[in-house]
Formats: sequence, C-alpha cells, structure tokens
Amino acid sequence: MSGTIVRPYGDTTGDGMVQLSFTLPVPLDKRAEGAALQLAGKMGVDPAMVVHAKQMGDAHTFFVVYGRVNHLVDLSAVRVVERDFPLLSPKEINQLVRRRLRRRLVVVGACIGTDAHTVGIDAILNVKGIAGEKGLEYYREFAVVNLGAQVSVPELVERARAEKADAVLVSQVVTQRDAHLHNVREMSAAFREAFPAGRRPLLVVGGPRFDELMAGELGVDRIFGRGTSPREVASYLVHALVTSRDGTQKRAA
Repeated sequence: MSGTIVRPYGDTTGDGMVQLSFTLPVPLDKRAEGAALQLAGKMGVDPAMVVHAKQMGDAHTFFVVYGRVNHLVDLSAVRVVERDFPLLSPKEINQLVRRRLRRRLVVVGACIGTDAHTVGIDAILNVKGIAGEKGLEYYREFAVVNLGAQVSVPELVERARAEKADAVLVSQVVTQRDAHLHNVREMSAAFREAFPAGRRPLLVVGGPRFDELMAGELGVDRIFGRGTSPREVASYLVHALVTSRDGTQKRAA
C-alpha cells in the first residue's frame, strides 16, 4: 500500500478482510444463511462466511458476515469537513465572550418534529455534559435555553426570536424516510423567512446520520456528527459569533 492507497485490515496488514452486519426478512435456516452469503457476494465480499446468525422474531434473521474485499481506498479523494477553528478551553471561551461580545451569548436548543431523543442535545447543553466534559450551561457567559423534545419549527422560531438567540442548536436522531433532512430543511426555510438577511441566528445541527458536507444544501451554518463534544460546539460558536469578523459584524448590526 502507498501513502494514499489503503485496504481494509483484518488478520494481517492489507488482507482486505471486513465484517458487516445486516438483517434479512427470512427465518433462520440453511436457506437464510445461503441468502446472506449471496448478498455478501453481490456486495463484493468473496470469499465470505457467516460468523453469527440470530433469529429476530418469527420472520427475520440478523447476520454478521466476515470476508475479503478487493476494493482499495484512495485517501487523497476523501472529502471531509476539517475543524477550521481553534479548540478553546472553557476559560478562554468565557473570556472571549465577555471581552468581545460584552454580553452573554444566547443559545436555544431543541429536538424538532416528532424526534423525542434528547440524549444528544442534553449532552451538549446540560451542565452535566458527557464523558466528563460539561455542557454549555456550565459556561457562565452563555445563556442556554433547552426546549427539549418534539418542538415544532414555528415554536422554535418564535422562542429564538423572544430570547434574541445568537445560535440555535438542533439535534436529530430519528432518520426514517430521511425525516432528519426534511425537518432541517423546513427549519432553515422558516428562519430565512422569519429573520431579515444577516440577522438570523446561527443554525447548528447535530446527529449521528448527518453528512457534515451537507450544511450548505440543508441551509444551516454547521453540522456536527457523532462524537462531538460540548467544548467543540462552544469553540465553534465563539469562532463564528465572536472572533470572526463576519460573525462580529453580523451580531453587532
């Protein structure tokens, strides 16, 4: 393998071994295992073997398949969103907001639509945070309003207006039939309609199924994926709203 071309690693370097899991709508028997191997073969896994199979209910089976693929990965062609802002400490964040903004930075957060999964938004906003890192409520120069779950888009817009929000954070976990994409497009359109150009709050979206490259397409300012920490979100908000020239002018207008 060269510096930019790599293959999956399983037992030995560059052996191309991968493991994948899926569910088929068939009861567990020999035919079901054969169907799983057929599917794996069509996906380019050859040879493949079923290393785990478990019946799920009366008519479904969950499989784990292990095998070799011949595909290569070109690292030079990978497109990702790199962090383009410094990761600051809580003390640095508070100092910048106090010195440059000269008031508390207002954040309104919610899970919109029918999404009732508040674990993500709570991890970022609540003082208890996640993995030993405190959420945005911990930052004394932040004013945080957590609206919780199943908030309608009109309600979110009105609350953001009432609170004079600098930023709106939305978490979406439910993704059936691309509900997360539909909800975010609806939200961004509503904020564009409700606020004059250059005056709307910063729109930040997070969730495990979002593609961070889709921010422009969805009409939001930033998308954060799984593993995002509260400090990373706080650092971005300070960068976008306080330290960058465009953010400072936008909020001071």
